[in-house]
Amino acid sequence: MPQLIAAIRTGHDPVGKLPSGAFHRTLETQLNCPKCDATYNLVVDYDASVGRFFEEESRRPIMMLRKAIMLGHGDGHGVAHFETAGVAVTSFLPPKTEEQLAAEAAVEAARHEGPKRVRELRPAMGRPR
Repeated sequence: MPQLIAAIRTGHDPVGKLPSGAFHRTLETQLNCPKCDATYNLVVDYDASVGRFFEEESRRPIMMLRKAIMLGHGDGHGVAHFETAGVAVTSFLPPKTEEQLAAEAAVEAARHEGPKRVRELRPAMGRPR
């Protein structure tokens, strides 16, 4: 049975559900972005992590999470939580702040004023770091 492994950005709370199980274990291995200093902690079900073949079974999902983190560098690591069971990686964005929602509403309202006004407002829509 494939196990679910979650990668949660350091300093953030999990956005999606954690892997099923009574207890979770944060692995000592952290995944780092090779292009910057963003780090992600790996969380797995405790029972699965102490199994005899965990290292072999988790190699492929960890490689997929590592690749997703590297690809996430392009959008400023806006994704705070990745998870995979070995087939596909699911990403969870943190909830937007009130400032970001207000900035998006201002850009939508400015669309009828012209592209110059939209370009002036777009920097306010940045993601939190």
